[in-house]
Formats: sequence, structure tokens, C-alpha cells
Amino acid sequence: MKRLTLAALFAALALATPVLASDEDMEFWFNPSVSKAAGDRTSIELETAQRLRNDPRNDTYFVRGWIKRDDARDNSWGVGIEQRWNGPDQREVRLLQQVGYELGPFDLRTRAEQRFVSTDPQTGWRVRQRVGASIPLGDSDNSWSLTADAELFVTLRSTDPDGQTGVTGLRTFVGFEREFGRYEVSLGYLRHQDVRDNAPDRVGHAPFIGVGVNF
Repeated sequence: MKRLTLAALFAALALATPVLASDEDMEFWFNPSVSKAAGDRTSIELETAQRLRNDPRNDTYFVRGWIKRDDARDNSWGVGIEQRWNGPDQREVRLLQQVGYELGPFDLRTRAEQRFVSTDPQTGWRVRQRVGASIPLGDSDNSWSLTADAELFVTLRSTDPDGQTGVTGLRTFVGFEREFGRYEVSLGYLRHQDVRDNAPDRVGHAPFIGVGVNF
């Protein structure tokens, strides 16, 4: 069942292409994080990312702190704050609230964001919905797993009064994950599509490396 589910998700990702002609470019993403248990159900996490892009697009960096707690049904609730640098001139702060949960063979995550951009006059509101699935490629607990997910970005209120709302982005990922003791490694391909009104969608293709450390 899980193999059929993942195959269906891969097919959906393959069809996630721009309706209009697209402005496409290569990127590189590196996503390290550290986390530590603060009780039976609570953990804290520090996450960073480096998104390196070709000129004239600006590189992006962020640092994000989380407090997460699992409930009795194994749903994972989290609140966080993020500082982001978009090139040399723009700064952004985000307040984050999210819940992770399962629906049959799928892993889902719903995240709300309040965005404060230094170059824009108003607070932005955005919802991000992710759905994913994975299958182990071996019999042991620490075998590699094949994983795929898709995340839809819905802007409720833009940081620019004249900015776009509705569906403004789609991020998809296909790759492999494995745990090595306290380390977790994720390797794959990430595709980020900015959906734009009356303009070609902007698409970034990126090899992705994620490294997590649990203390």
C-alpha cells in the first residue's frame, strides 16, 4: 500500500509544472539542524538553511528556533521564530505555528506564518500545507528510505499592499533519508515554483542536503 501511495505522490510531483512559460534557474540548498529533548514529549530545535542562487537572484539564509510537543495521538505541535536574510538589503522575521499529523499512509504538516519584511509596509499572512510519504528500502530500522513530499503556499495577506494573494508557491522534494545514530541525513532534489499572476512562474531546481543532529 505504501509503495502505491508513494508512486501516486511521485506522479503528482511530476505533473507539478508551470502553466505559463517559466523563468528557471539552478540553486543549491543546505539545511543543517540540531534538536534536543526537553522532556518526554517536548523538544527544542535550531534550524538553519543556506539557499545559494545564481546572479542576479539573491542568496537566502535563515535561522529558525522551534519548541515542539507531541500529544497523546502522536501529533506534533510547534511554535517558532525565524530571522531571514534575502540578499544584502532585505531582512525578514517570521512567527511560525504548525502541526504535523498522519492521515492513512500520508504524513501531513500545516503551518501558519506571520511575515515582517523590512522593505514592505504590512504584516503578511501565509498558510503552507505539506503532504508526503516514505518507504524503507531495507529491513533494519536505520535503512535508507525513499521519500517525497509536496508543499502548497497560500498567501492570505501580502506584505505589499498591492501584492499577490491566493496560491503563490509550490515546493516539491524527492530524495533519500537515513539515520546514523544521532544523525539524520537527507539527500535529494528540490524544486521551488513561485506562482505569479500575469507573468512567467519562477522555478528553482536545487540539489538538497539536510543534516540533523539529535542530542
